[in-house]
Amino acid sequence: MAKQFWLNLPVKNINKSKEFFTKLGFKFNIERSSPNAACLLLGESNVVCMLFEEQTFKSFINNEITDTKQSAEVLLSFDAQSKEEVDEMAAIAVEAGGVSNHKPKEMTGFMYGCVFSDLDGHRWNVLYMDMSKMK
Repeated sequence: MAKQFWLNLPVKNINKSKEFFTKLGFKFNIERSSPNAACLLLGESNVVCMLFEEQTFKSFINNEITDTKQSAEVLLSFDAQSKEEVDEMAAIAVEAGGVSNHKPKEMTGFMYGCVFSDLDGHRWNVLYMDMSKMK
């Protein structure tokens, strides 16, 4: 049985991607990074999301990379501690070069969130979940 799980995403420029995610408050594991890869850590459990330069990523998959301007293959979600934090993360993402056509809003009776795209078009969903309102 698997003991670890991590995600892999292609990026055009490792340094620009690191700068983008650092502005959002994310951390990196320097020991597991290299000139063409960065080990992005997500959440308190430090889920690994490896960012690989596109050529390296393509060598792993032996296939074309999804055109993120045309479609989305995955929605990467992470939590916020308040509605205000969702609003702040959405603003920071756009200021750092990301794109959002989905402004922060109530998504259901207990979820408030926003979807934004990073520099390479990968979709991220920041959510505040008010569990007291969940049925």
